[in-house]
Parts: sequence; structure tokens; C-alpha cells
Amino acid sequence: MTLKLPGSKGFLDHYEELIGTWTRRLKNRHQAEDLTHDAFVRVLESDREAEQPRAYLHQTARNIAVDTWRREDRRALLELQVDEYGVPQAGDPEAFMHAIQLADSIERALAELPLNCRKVFIWQKLEGLTQQEIAERMGLSKNMVEKYMIRTLRHLRDRLDAAKP
Repeated sequence: MTLKLPGSKGFLDHYEELIGTWTRRLKNRHQAEDLTHDAFVRVLESDREAEQPRAYLHQTARNIAVDTWRREDRRALLELQVDEYGVPQAGDPEAFMHAIQLADSIERALAELPLNCRKVFIWQKLEGLTQQEIAERMGLSKNMVEKYMIRTLRHLRDRLDAAKP
């Protein structure tokens, strides 16, 4: 990917702007710098040419922020199941650690998939949307949403089967 596109600012021209925007939103400059770094890495590693680098960069940062928020939210829910000493409420620390490892494995496997596959999975499995609602939200056919879900579930099955001891 080129850093400078004809007729528009290059990605690097938006570095400080992105840090400023996310510092205001997150109220933490360090987190904003990390987010900006991750967004630049993702953009520069992708094979896509962006007609609007600024918008593409901001959308990438927004996607990373949402993914991070969801990951932290899920971990917070798991942490609610422990007492003040960090001992799992269920009384089975091994099961608790297995649940955390499984969630991390699923998260890594999902990160390997295209964005549309991840969106379909999250919206259907975590947010409870129907395939029709997802299709309307994404501007796709219901059949395409179903194909994304099948691809995602196969990928998860393959990755989780490969990770079994």
C-alpha cells in the first residue's frame, strides 16, 4: 500500500489528528497512541488502496477500539465470577481458566477472518440479531449472511480442534 495517494493526504499526515481524536474519546493519551499505532499497522499491512485515507484510517481505529472494548467487556464479565481474592465463585479454578483460554482461542480465530465474517458472528451470536436483520444492516442478501456464518463456524471448529491437546 502506498502512503501517499494522488490528490489526497497520505496516511502519515493524519497521525496527530488520530491521536488527538482518540485521546479525547478515551481520555487517555497512552491508549490513544496504542490505538493509533495499531490502526497504522493494520492499514499498512492490508492490501487495500484507500481512496480516502483519512476516513479509512479513522474507521480502522474505530473498529479496533470496538474490538478492544468487547474483549475487555467479556473479560470483565468473567472477572465478576470471582470473589475478592480472585477465587472463582463456582469453586473450580481449572474450569474457570479453561473458559478464559477457550474465549481467547475463539477471539484469536475470529481475528483471522475477514471483517464481514466477524460482524455476522458477533451480531448473531453475541447480540442476538437474526440473519435477516444482519443482512439489512450490511446491505447483503440473507443467503450471503448465512454463507459468512457457515465460513466462520467452520473456521472456529478447525482452529479449536487443532488447539485441543
